[in-house]
Amino acid sequence: MKKVILARPEGPRNVGMILRICDNFGPCELVLVSPARPGLLLHPDFEQMSHGVAQVESKLRVVDSMREALSDCTYAVGFTARVRDNIVREEWNDVSPRLREFAAGTDERLALVFGAESSGMTVDEAEMCQELVHIRTAEDHTSLNLAVSVGVILQGLFTGEEVHQAEPGGVNLSGAEREFLRQNLRYVLSEKVARSAEAARVIGLSVDRVFGHARLTTSDARSWHMMARALGSDKTPLDFGLDPHPRSRKEPLN
Repeated sequence: MKKVILARPEGPRNVGMILRICDNFGPCELVLVSPARPGLLLHPDFEQMSHGVAQVESKLRVVDSMREALSDCTYAVGFTARVRDNIVREEWNDVSPRLREFAAGTDERLALVFGAESSGMTVDEAEMCQELVHIRTAEDHTSLNLAVSVGVILQGLFTGEEVHQAEPGGVNLSGAEREFLRQNLRYVLSEKVARSAEAARVIGLSVDRVFGHARLTTSDARSWHMMARALGSDKTPLDFGLDPHPRSRKEPLN
């Protein structure tokens, strides 16, 4: 398992881009240590650059110290373009095969530590890492943008395993969310639309057949629940004995 740790991040665009990169080359958790701007995650640039990332709350944490961010990690690698006295920096291409194997270990938790955009890692932050690494570049410019650096590293560690299967238009529905959608549509079409008991029975069977097995996403569910409300349904998951919050989600279904 991989964890990207950003020390004192300053730019909401960078953080939003990095969150998307973590989603592209996950599974990977993102941790922010003492962001420079208190409202960084509320900034429109963060929203824009992280667009499409579902369940942000489960993929990103904010902590007060590097020690807290590293508390559950088994190995920490710091990335820095700065030469430091008496500390050997490895080159990324040389260490990536070894770190890729390490990150794939089921009992390992690899921390990838990056410093602030303007000042990089502090001496104390570097000393908390077991290894320091740099990305080789042309001599004309020896450092990379923070989000680009994270992208290079995570792509290099990506094995293609455990690729997320979210459908375009949202995250796949959980069992409870699917059941709420099925029962809500059954209710509104049978009670508000059907003109006879037989029509209600046939409609109910059709809803079970289509919505009980089809692949559905949160986007689908929102659309169908809006139609159900337009037809007169004011039902909530609790009305059907279901958990209204089966899992954390950025955008509620209703």
